[in-house]
Amino acid sequence: MDKTICREIIEYLMSIPNPSLKDVNVAKTRIAEKYGLSTIPSNSELIHCLKPEEKRRLLKVLRRKTVRTISGVTIVAAMTKPWPCPRKEPCAYCPGGPSYGVPQSYTGHEPAAMRGLQHDFDPYRQVKHRIKQLEAIGHNVDKVELIIMGGTFPAMPIDYQEYFIKECLDAITDVRSSSLEEAKRNAEVSRIRNVGITVETRPDWCKEPHVDRMLSFGVTRVELGVQNIYDDIYALVNRGHTVKDVIEATKILKDSGLKVVYHMMPGLPGSDFDRDLEAFRRIFSDPMFRPDMLKIYPCLVIKGTKLYDWWIKGLYRPYTTEEAAELIAEIKKMVPEWIRIMRIQRDIPAYLIEAGVKMSNLREIALKKLRAKGMRCRCIRCREVGH
Repeated sequence: MDKTICREIIEYLMSIPNPSLKDVNVAKTRIAEKYGLSTIPSNSELIHCLKPEEKRRLLKVLRRKTVRTISGVTIVAAMTKPWPCPRKEPCAYCPGGPSYGVPQSYTGHEPAAMRGLQHDFDPYRQVKHRIKQLEAIGHNVDKVELIIMGGTFPAMPIDYQEYFIKECLDAITDVRSSSLEEAKRNAEVSRIRNVGITVETRPDWCKEPHVDRMLSFGVTRVELGVQNIYDDIYALVNRGHTVKDVIEATKILKDSGLKVVYHMMPGLPGSDFDRDLEAFRRIFSDPMFRPDMLKIYPCLVIKGTKLYDWWIKGLYRPYTTEEAAELIAEIKKMVPEWIRIMRIQRDIPAYLIEAGVKMSNLREIALKKLRAKGMRCRCIRCREVGH
């Protein structure tokens, strides 16, 4: 976009005492009509043309997706290249994998997976691109929390784990290092500080040697694929571990000073509304569990999985949106104040979901049900300013 046109929009906005988002849209439309433009200037193009004194007034109204940095920390995700599941055969519900050209448990259509594919799963390029992208839409990126996605990180070759984290840190610090130790030292004094690293793993790949290695990498939080806490369900879906593994992994992580995130998957084969509710009640109350954070992903039927075959044969039925929202509303009624529900519903496009919850605003639907009962969620996220 022509810089002169962007400057004209900026000068118009600067003439307004307290410009709003509506003023921005009106100004962009009017200028586009004036010059017969086929496209309207984007906010990122306007931000790129701001002078320092203009940023103080206009950056707030031009910044997109303010929730991305509402806490002062910018989340930057990087996807590992496709590695096979550490199990010979993946879980019944699990999509993706190397044969599909994507990491196990991903479809390749999630935003982070698409960025990974775009950059050939190169960690440096993924992180660098994401930081530039966030800065372009007005975010002040000075503290970064790195999220490493792509499946069971400790099951990948150790050399690859070290390489991946080193490259991510190099992208954050904008300094090329010769080793992970050097990358960590650079990260201590860089303009953009890395304030946390999160990895994903399974309970049976979260033993002391795995956690010791995580600590040496600088990991601060671990997302644990718990899914449920019933051994009969684990056996049915070919999960390959037991509840005992979940308890041991949780203890090792907590004893190591790491934050623990449980991925929970209500609606699995062999479960029902009451069993799922009891599972959440137990992980909230039983000291052997009690994660710091939760991600709740209702079970979905995706083509190419064993679960899809069961669904086609009429052997399995997932929760509907209404049923899942009702369950989550009940979970939110009893969630302790010290837990943060980080996410509800996988970031999978609806057209890839054969059966199950296809609404992306499941949390909003559940909260509406909760409010209708005169109650509210007390998790950390729901009590934060801005949510």
